Amino acid sequence: MKLTLRSLAALLGYPSAELKENAGEIRHVLRSEAVLPAAELARLETLLTKIGTTELLDLQSAYSELFDRSRSLSLHLFEHVHGDSRERGQAMIDLGQQYMESGFFLEASELPDFVPVFLEYASCLSARDAREMLGQPAHVFAALAERLDKREAPYGAVFHALVALSKVRVDADARALVDENTPAVDAADIDAEWEEAPVSFNLGGAHEMGGPTGVVAKIRASNRPVNQEAAR
Repeated sequence: MKLTLRSLAALLGYPSAELKENAGEIRHVLRSEAVLPAAELARLETLLTKIGTTELLDLQSAYSELFDRSRSLSLHLFEHVHGDSRERGQAMIDLGQQYMESGFFLEASELPDFVPVFLEYASCLSARDAREMLGQPAHVFAALAERLDKREAPYGAVFHALVALSKVRVDADARALVDENTPAVDAADIDAEWEEAPVSFNLGGAHEMGGPTGVVAKIRASNRPVNQEAAR
């Protein structure tokens, strides 16, 4: 599951030339690790084909239109769980503390609830713990999948895959709360609010990641057992 999660994290990053060049390798990783159902692999094929064949500027424009200009599609988990309430700040602190207690240190200015960061962390856990981690925000992933599907955006495939990996049945009440907590109208100044920045975890210098770059390194890095990583 480790490489699949890192591949999905890479697919949710801001499109880059490196991502385009390595779409084929990501496809190979997803198929060879074989932890996703055939239906989810088929959904992801549409996104991989689009990334591999579309002009980079067009990919970047489409990505920004979806994730940077719409709070309903925000890639920050707690936006959908706590909205603008004060509980959001404490939840952010708690998640960051969980990373630190496991020996993972978030560098740069990105927030711990940014989905690609969350997936990078989960990818370094055991398969059992990773599924449990994915199961906690599965209702958010389900909501994002539905919203992206309504826009006919291929990125919905990533969130369908995450729900499938979690192997949980999405709670209807929790799913409804996502819609209650997400603003019905997107803020006009959302561009400034969600400006992206490179991110990385530091596992004693062994595990490096970046925002839109380092795709192949992210997929290939850190093959040590999770108990060895956490012990550092």
